[in-house]
Amino acid sequence: MKKFASFFAAALGPVLLYLLLWPVPVSPVAWNAPAAPGYTGPHAVNTRLGNLQMIDLQGEVGPEHIQFGRDGKLYTTVASGNILRMEADGTAQQVFANTGGRVLGFDFDAQGNLIAADAVRGLLSIAPDAKVTVLTNTVNGDPIRYADAVVVAKNGKMYFSDASTRFAPKDWGGTFEASVLDILEQASTGRILEYDPATKTTRLVASGLSFANGVALSEDEQSLFVNETGKYRVWKIAVNANELDVRTLGTQTHAQAQVLLDNLPGYPDNLMRGLDGKIWLGFAKPRNPTVDNMAGKPWLRSLTLRLPRVLWPIPKAYGHVIAFTEDGKVVADLQDPSGSYPETTAITETKDRLYVQSLHAHGLGWLPK
Repeated sequence: MKKFASFFAAALGPVLLYLLLWPVPVSPVAWNAPAAPGYTGPHAVNTRLGNLQMIDLQGEVGPEHIQFGRDGKLYTTVASGNILRMEADGTAQQVFANTGGRVLGFDFDAQGNLIAADAVRGLLSIAPDAKVTVLTNTVNGDPIRYADAVVVAKNGKMYFSDASTRFAPKDWGGTFEASVLDILEQASTGRILEYDPATKTTRLVASGLSFANGVALSEDEQSLFVNETGKYRVWKIAVNANELDVRTLGTQTHAQAQVLLDNLPGYPDNLMRGLDGKIWLGFAKPRNPTVDNMAGKPWLRSLTLRLPRVLWPIPKAYGHVIAFTEDGKVVADLQDPSGSYPETTAITETKDRLYVQSLHAHGLGWLPK
């Protein structure tokens, strides 16, 4: 028995040292995660997102963002770096462009150029002939590491999120892997930027966001709606805010920024303006009690990254999208508890269809209205 105990201790010692001391890429910050609301009230469990009809993407994966261009064609970005163009029913598919990176969100400017938030290359403009131009990849001399979502105002200014200034997808294995590291760390380094094509300048609108994600403009274009994925909430931030650090606001009311939706039941991802004043929001994943319980235990989050990836507390698949009004009222909630269509990042709404965006799906899902 003594020999066995000695052998066990000798074998266990290196494992304990590894779990406690092996370097990890994150420096976790303690924070207070609110108690998850569960699927109640406006988010009561339903299956309205089930039974999606599918458009085959011919081997492409991850229609992360969907928009219709001025030419009436449906455009979507996929994991290969391609931007696909097709008819509304999915026919006549073709590769419109490939940026050499990974476009996440995009919008169109008044000239019909596709303005792309490329997680690898920065903010890009892609002309109708597919010529790619880098508009900006730095702000105040600092690299834009994780361009995520973008919206173009009527005056031509472009507002976009730089999800993390700590973890660039090109350095950490891709967009999903980098997002996991950033949210586990909770250093809140995400920011919202403005690019002015008239002056070709980039400025910092707001910072201090835990994985700054989806961006949408208010109807009067005086405010931005911004998903703060890592803290389960949506901000409303004035477009004329300048270098505003939302971490300094706490719970106080501020003239230029306020939390519009708080303590959501999942990780909010993209934002898309719909019809009749609605704004669609998608949840990439539901809340995970294990992750929330580790909020105040930074050392435990460090230990998690020393475990095999299969043991990471990645939340289960759960389809979920909502729509809300500009005053924060939830007016639609569609769910698929089976999670058969993974990472439902938002909805693109037309008069007769709801197209479902997704980070990892192998097809383009849609529902008739």
